[in-house]
Amino acid sequence: MMIMAIENGSSGSEEYLLDQMHALRAKVFKDRLRWQVLARDGRERDAFDDLDPVYILAVTAGDNVVGCARLLPALGPTMLLSVFPQLVTDQTFLPHARMVESSRFCVDTAVQRTGGEVLHQISHWMFAGILEWCLLREDTEVVTVTDIGVERILQRAGWPLRRLGSPQKIGRGNALAGVLDVDRATFELVKPAGYVSNFGGGSAPTPTVSS
Repeated sequence: MMIMAIENGSSGSEEYLLDQMHALRAKVFKDRLRWQVLARDGRERDAFDDLDPVYILAVTAGDNVVGCARLLPALGPTMLLSVFPQLVTDQTFLPHARMVESSRFCVDTAVQRTGGEVLHQISHWMFAGILEWCLLREDTEVVTVTDIGVERILQRAGWPLRRLGSPQKIGRGNALAGVLDVDRATFELVKPAGYVSNFGGGSAPTPTVSS
């Protein structure tokens, strides 16, 4: 597995991976969690995908996208304030230039059939990828809307979420907003054995993707 960062993907391989990402998001947010998202032809996307986000993807050796997240500046339009304003108040959410919003974080739920440990492993790879990307950009905090289950995984991974408000029922689960600190020590703690990305050190090759 490898963590990839895609900005303004235009090559054939990137388009192929992004298509898988949008399909994964439809499976998780529309089909499983029953959030009120727009999905067409089995692909979920929204207006925030038009704002030049960075996508962090977990890609297997077989070129399958099994995890994804979308990063945007917290000072710009955010899902938190535009879609989930009920989860936060002006007094608790204080965006700044070194904060990014992570949205549409999800892991392929099909891996649950092979055991929860695999699911958690992919999540740890994704956490490390988000941390590494933010460190390279000198960001210091990540704000996100997530659910209770991911909050627990974050806690066990050593990357605790600071809640910005109380959880509220959205779709099938309880959603909450929170802030995550970004620092080198946390990255080293969260980073799983064998972790590799296509950014940072630049030593990892980009996967060959077949059409």
